[in-house]
Amino acid sequence: MSILKERGIKLKNTLPLLPLRDIIIFPYMVVPLFVGRDRSIKALEKAMLNDRLILLCGQKKPNIGDPKEDDLYPFGTLAEILQLLKLPDGTIKVLIEGLARVKITGYLFNKDYLEAVIEEVNEEFQYSIELEALIRNMLSQFEQYVRLCGNLPPEAIASILSIEDPGRLADIITAHLPLKMVDKEEILELADPKQRLEKLVVILNSELEILGVEKKIQGRVRRQMEKSQKEYYLTERLKAIQKELKKDEDFTGEIGELKKQIKQAQMPKEAEEKALKELDRLKKMSPMMAEATVIRNYIDWLIAMPWNMQTKDKLDIKNAQKILENDHYGLNRVKERILEYLAVRKLKSDLKGPILCFVGPPGTGKTSVAKSIATALGRKFIRVSLGGVRDEAEIRGHRMTYVAALPGRIIQSMKKVKSKNPVFLLDEIDKMSVDFRGDPSAALLEVLDPEQNCAFSDHYLEVPFDLSSVMFITTANTLYPIPPALKDRLEVLEFQSYIEDEKLKIAQLFLVPKQLEAHGLKPQTLVFSKKGLLTIIRRFTREAGVRNLEREIANICRKVAKEVVESKKKNLQIEITPDSLHHYLGPPKFRPPEAEQKGEIGVVTGLAWTETGGEVLTTEVVIIPGKGELILTGKLGEVMKESGKAALSYIRSRAKDLGLESNFYKKFDIHIHVPEGAIPKDGPSAGITMATALVSALTNKQVKSNLAMTGEITLRGRVLPVGGIKEKILSAHRAGIKMVILPKDNEKDLIDIPQNVKKKLKLKLIDNMDKVLKLALESVSFNSDIRP
Repeated sequence: MSILKERGIKLKNTLPLLPLRDIIIFPYMVVPLFVGRDRSIKALEKAMLNDRLILLCGQKKPNIGDPKEDDLYPFGTLAEILQLLKLPDGTIKVLIEGLARVKITGYLFNKDYLEAVIEEVNEEFQYSIELEALIRNMLSQFEQYVRLCGNLPPEAIASILSIEDPGRLADIITAHLPLKMVDKEEILELADPKQRLEKLVVILNSELEILGVEKKIQGRVRRQMEKSQKEYYLTERLKAIQKELKKDEDFTGEIGELKKQIKQAQMPKEAEEKALKELDRLKKMSPMMAEATVIRNYIDWLIAMPWNMQTKDKLDIKNAQKILENDHYGLNRVKERILEYLAVRKLKSDLKGPILCFVGPPGTGKTSVAKSIATALGRKFIRVSLGGVRDEAEIRGHRMTYVAALPGRIIQSMKKVKSKNPVFLLDEIDKMSVDFRGDPSAALLEVLDPEQNCAFSDHYLEVPFDLSSVMFITTANTLYPIPPALKDRLEVLEFQSYIEDEKLKIAQLFLVPKQLEAHGLKPQTLVFSKKGLLTIIRRFTREAGVRNLEREIANICRKVAKEVVESKKKNLQIEITPDSLHHYLGPPKFRPPEAEQKGEIGVVTGLAWTETGGEVLTTEVVIIPGKGELILTGKLGEVMKESGKAALSYIRSRAKDLGLESNFYKKFDIHIHVPEGAIPKDGPSAGITMATALVSALTNKQVKSNLAMTGEITLRGRVLPVGGIKEKILSAHRAGIKMVILPKDNEKDLIDIPQNVKKKLKLKLIDNMDKVLKLALESVSFNSDIRP
């Protein structure tokens, strides 16, 4: 009797259809399914509204998202929905039970879900001796299969073996076998239980053969492992016997070669003893052990280190000077320091390597100078970038016992360069940071200390390595991020921003020839005029170095190269002038520096320092009726705001001498503004500029034309020194200023100013604010003597 008759279920001719991607459901199976497709969900909802009956049918191709009639198998399983649960993500979890196999005879049109016309498959059979034999044979094979694969619990096996109905038995065993969907569909389409059993016997025979082969392979692998362990045990026994018999074993093969390399490496005594000790450990180990690989790598690192390999220094000072001059323009202090080192090195051969720190804005030649120093000395060059390094192990390495451990970057670089006295560049030393893994700058204290680096200990090597012959050069853009203890070990050489004349010379001597060669252009094909290069420097770049200048020259060269290729003229000649630049570079990116050429009331030109050089900075003051409020605008920093307040306090203290009412500040609001308000500004050097502009506005006195100034002011009117004097004076010169007022204590900085600039400017050195006012304002007078 079928399960439909047992439960009194009357089969309908049409049912909603639920297509299955990768599973075939047989009668008597209870299976949970997760349904997410819209049409499938609607089919489930339709079935729940009627009698909970639904048709399950497998897809021929699982990857089809919206299957049609031709994509489904012709036979399916009638199922009853036992439980339905809607999940938060919109999918439905449904528990179904297979009832009977059915045949699909057609489909009805339904836009919401698949609906099929079905008829029940007759599964009646005649009991016979042959059928009994088939059942017993299949049960015997199934028991063997379960023993070999062991993926069914004992309770499930017992329940299966107790089934008497041959059709139900065949379906349940098929459901537990790892068969392809096509094979399961073939069994589903067989109505006769006898045919199903015959098909299953063939399948079980094939599965048993496969499982038997797998078992043989596993046994072979296990025996091979046992053999390796046996060989290792016998090897250890043999070593013990040889040791008892006091037979010296000759080093052969790899171990002997390693010992030979250790002797040839000329290591210090401590390092050699460590290497031989580890080699002895390696001899007693099986090559299959993981630790053997670790020890072998460690020995290889010790052998590869340049313990006694170094290049011979070139001590010809004239040749070194020639190389440095050919590679770089200017930078006289750096060149002089290298030549001094060569001179002392020639007199004293065991001189320790210096620890230099090149500090300056980007693009000023710090890294390239280090390469030129290596060339001048005849040494090898190695560079390590420290930007973003935040782990101490990057410098000192990891302990050998860690997985994939390696030495730090210092030792790795020394191995790579194969010399114990290279020029070693530690780039961007100010860009290191600290986190929970340690402070890399603390690890550098030993590396960059001439008194300690003769015995530098890396965590991986664990033996001292001599770094005293290395010439360490570090680079940084600014000094303040470098810890004081590390900064104390560095000899700082400052790379100042290039002035306009220096950029012009660098472009003429280095950048233009380099880019012409790089772009395949001849010098006579493309000529840069002096005025053209100056226009590029002034109107198309604004930087401390020359990187952007080189990019603009390369941009012109690319466009000229295109013109040369497209032109039919054989001897095309192009000259770059200020008028032709717009054709190659477009409109200018920056306006030229300008100063107030005409004297005005309440407007004074100041001077500022930036990383890209000096700038002229106008300070404006207006007096408006009010309640005595001081307004400071122009995105000023705290120090600059304090300078404005100090300037006002100075004027209030001198109100009587300046001819002002003692309570003038109560009747007016004073507004100080520094134009280009989007650019942050800070520093004390605008103190005297603000004071002069305030006095001019309050006394209605005009400021002299073509005048600029810089200096810090105190409450007593003293003028204090400031920084960036060279850059500031050069920016004043470019802006057409005729007179510059400077603090007297900055007189020492005038030695760096080019003579041609000094001749064109009147440089006034003052120490008192009263003197500044006499120089800067038209017809100013004081009611008392100027205070010292």
